[in-house]
Amino acid sequence: MTMVRAIQYRLALWYVGVTALLLLIFATGFFFYVRGTLIERIDDTLSHVVEVVSRSLIIDTGTAEAIDWQTSLGSSPLAALEEDHIDLEGFTPDQQLAWSTFSEPLDLPLHLSRTAETVQVGEDRWLRQMTVALVVGDRLLGYLRVSHPWFEVTQPSQALLWDLLVGITITLTLVSISGWFLSRLAIAPLQQSYAYLKQFTADASHELRNPVALIQTNVQVALATADPETQRQQLLVIERLSRRLSRLVDDLLFLTRQDSGMIPLQAQPCHLDAILLGVIEEQTPLIQQKHLQLALELADPQTAETEAYRLWGNPDHLSRLLTNILSNAVQYTPAGGQIQVRLDQQGKFYRVVIADNGPGIPASELPRLFDRFYRLQGTKSEGTGLGLAIAQSIVKAHRGQIQVTSEVGQGTCFTILLPAEIKEI
Repeated sequence: MTMVRAIQYRLALWYVGVTALLLLIFATGFFFYVRGTLIERIDDTLSHVVEVVSRSLIIDTGTAEAIDWQTSLGSSPLAALEEDHIDLEGFTPDQQLAWSTFSEPLDLPLHLSRTAETVQVGEDRWLRQMTVALVVGDRLLGYLRVSHPWFEVTQPSQALLWDLLVGITITLTLVSISGWFLSRLAIAPLQQSYAYLKQFTADASHELRNPVALIQTNVQVALATADPETQRQQLLVIERLSRRLSRLVDDLLFLTRQDSGMIPLQAQPCHLDAILLGVIEEQTPLIQQKHLQLALELADPQTAETEAYRLWGNPDHLSRLLTNILSNAVQYTPAGGQIQVRLDQQGKFYRVVIADNGPGIPASELPRLFDRFYRLQGTKSEGTGLGLAIAQSIVKAHRGQIQVTSEVGQGTCFTILLPAEIKEI
């Protein structure tokens, strides 16, 4: 089982487990609430019967020393009680059974209590009972015990319990199925990131391995010869490879820190036009060396001169962004070619356009242009393949946009949009 599949399995398991716990808590609470309601209803019925029967017996008895149960209650109330499955028992003051509606007398001692209690009268027979003393003045006339069958609680409770178990089982089955698919959806970005990380690691290892292998080869050649000139040439190659390796490591560290957010942007107010002019000045020797024509156009600012092209950003990162784009244009534009650079404002964004008349980029390769370590097919570049990925990362950190259009044989145009508002990012 792969790591991603194991994470998906654990997510689904946690999802089902938490759902099962919540369902169990809900079902338990609901079950005891319904059961308590049934018991409360029976207890209210018992209390009501005790009150009505006690009042009737006391009134009819008057000054008699003993209760005539059958005469006092009559047949109509008993019929009504029988319909409600309620039974009565009358006891003498010395707690001897005097009268009962049960077909068979219960072998249960009296237990005086104004609150109902549940008692067992057989292996599978239970009753809910309430017992009260019948007193007139200071005379004890006897005791009344009212019983209600407990099955009116157990049967609905068992039916409810069965329904809850079936419902929870079906729900958990559906939750398990949906949890597996939901965990797959949740894990998809992680799976994609994991695949991207593996590819990134493989590409980085490949890019690092080549310079190291070349350095080792040149060191071996230098050690194998005693010719100072040959050794000098090998050392120059080693020095050039070391610089390339250093740039690659710096680029990798920059992207890693940008992705992880380890280093804050450290933004501050800066002027985009000044940064752009500084980048052009740095690239001027290479531009002159290739006899390129660079046309710079700075549109009139839409704000006061002191606020012209002022934005909130990291000057070093912005300089690196523009350097990566402009250096690509210088590198791929043939000798004697043209590069056009324009800075203007489009609404709430500053726009930098860098266009060249180089060989252009096939449309099929444009979607992957900002991928890390991606190089155009058929090109031989000493770059790290990370320049445009770094440019895109810097633009995103500044909440901007970067776009590219190109046509084979006509050239390439990069458009950078950066927010013009002066506020902290």
